Order: sequence, then C-alpha cells, then structure tokens
Amino acid sequence: MQKTAGAGAAAVTLDLHGKTQYQARVTIDAALRRSRGLYRIHIIHGYHNGTALRDMIRSEYADNPAVLRIDLVSESATDLVLREL
Repeated sequence: MQKTAGAGAAAVTLDLHGKTQYQARVTIDAALRRSRGLYRIHIIHGYHNGTALRDMIRSEYADNPAVLRIDLVSESATDLVLREL
C-alpha cells in the first residue's frame, strides 16, 4: 500500500496483481476500514490475465456505503472515491 498526501487529503494506491478475489476483497476492506482522512483509493488490478478482479471491484464496491463513486481510470485501474476534495 502506497500513501500519497497533498493539501491535507490523502490517497492510497493498492496493487492487487497476483491476488485472488478473496485476497483482493480483504485488502480493499482493510483499506476502507483505515480510510479516515482518505479521499481516494486507487486500485491497480490489471487485466491481461482476465477481468475477474476488475469486474468484482466495480460491481461489489459500487453499492458500498463508504464509497461515494467509482472512477474507471483505465482497463487496469479503478478508483474508489470516498469523498470530494
């Protein structure tokens, strides 16, 4: 997990390459639990080895009450926006 800060707000980057859906869910849920002060979680999930992680993230976290919206950054990355700046 990589944390970047700027102007009093922070974003976290999660690299989920090589993780199963279960491992990815655990990692994202832990980041959401520790999300106090964060405005965005940038998730790198890749897509060359399939779209299972991307599809799981985009479908399961769209209805999560902690997530304001999902930004589709690219085929290999998704942002969970937790609050506006």
